Amino acid sequence: MAWTTPPQLDPERSRRRLQLLAELAGARAVRQRERPRRAGAERLRELIATRRRVAG
Repeated sequence: MAWTTPPQLDPERSRRRLQLLAELAGARAVRQRERPRRAGAERLRELIATRRRVAG
């Protein structure tokens, strides 16, 4: 079995694919940055609710 090179994609398709991958990477980076903030805010809400139950 001989290895052959895969057929070349047309340049426009390659450009669109690279653009899509870059946009996905950017969106993933934003989600990674936002996740700790959300977790911290959620933890703070839980603490406030617990204090209200204990105090009330």
